[in-house]
Amino acid sequence: FLFPLGLFRLSMNITVKSLRSVRCLSSRQGGAMNVFDRSMKRKQKQWASSLLDSDKYDYLRDEAGSRVADRVYDVSRTFPLALDVGCGKSHVAEHLSKVEPFVILQNRRKCEIPGHCVLADEEFLPFKENTFDLVLSSMSLHWINDLPGALRQIYQVLKPDGVFIGAMVGGETLYELRCSLQLAELEREGGFAPHISPYTAVTDLGNLLGRAGFNMLTVDIDEVQVNYPGMLEVMSDLQGMGESNCAWTRKSLLHRDTILAAAAIYKEMYGNEDGSVPATFQILYMIGWKPHESQAKPAKRGSANVSFANLSKISKLQTVHQKTNEKP
Repeated sequence: FLFPLGLFRLSMNITVKSLRSVRCLSSRQGGAMNVFDRSMKRKQKQWASSLLDSDKYDYLRDEAGSRVADRVYDVSRTFPLALDVGCGKSHVAEHLSKVEPFVILQNRRKCEIPGHCVLADEEFLPFKENTFDLVLSSMSLHWINDLPGALRQIYQVLKPDGVFIGAMVGGETLYELRCSLQLAELEREGGFAPHISPYTAVTDLGNLLGRAGFNMLTVDIDEVQVNYPGMLEVMSDLQGMGESNCAWTRKSLLHRDTILAAAAIYKEMYGNEDGSVPATFQILYMIGWKPHESQAKPAKRGSANVSFANLSKISKLQTVHQKTNEKP
């Protein structure tokens, strides 16, 4: 069983208004990728959640949660039963003020949505097929070893015509920190180890969703840049978020000289004029629907009655029509 971010949130009677992948040396167990040490990630999350001031590290999850909620509001329908995979401190639910039931376990924030909470592993969903009308996930799936398998399970627990709306860190997230550490280690130690976890590329995400069975896919990326006093503050906040590296290939020790060199490189290469340094987070958003006969389907090949070659003529006709209407 997982850490607080592995909580699953079930909501009922929800009414809505309206990898570039980094190469990673990994082992395989049972045919599935085994990139991350899930036990270590659990310890990191438990330590982060035990901090008295843990709320001050939630700014990134709150921002991503609000943007996931916006995408839920874009769907004009009612969801009688919904699931939030990796709900954490209700980072999505607190922004869904139009909804009625939910429940959260540890470190729960107050929200208007009652419900039930289940502590389980995102890689092994303990639910029957065709159970939920809506599945949400925000800032949790990037620590999954078998992401294709997790997406397939989300697909299975959705009812036909159900929708999955998710967000995860990916792309070139924390590229400033990655480059600075690599250059510093090369200079001071003659080689480097991966200190930043590998991330899924936005170009791969659509393929993964399609392979899982979803259709009518929407994948987009938001870039959030946060300014910090220095590199050490970046690393401190990542630790407070429970987002430290947990890849099996991680290096357990980082020498003091290397850290100081990396901080200097970070400021020199990426520093702002006011002395602060930026940290870039690329958040991948995804929407996928489980197929149903009522959904719109593409027209048959060759059934079009207007050629793309005539599009320029259409615009000219519209211009002429508009000028005709403007005449007294």
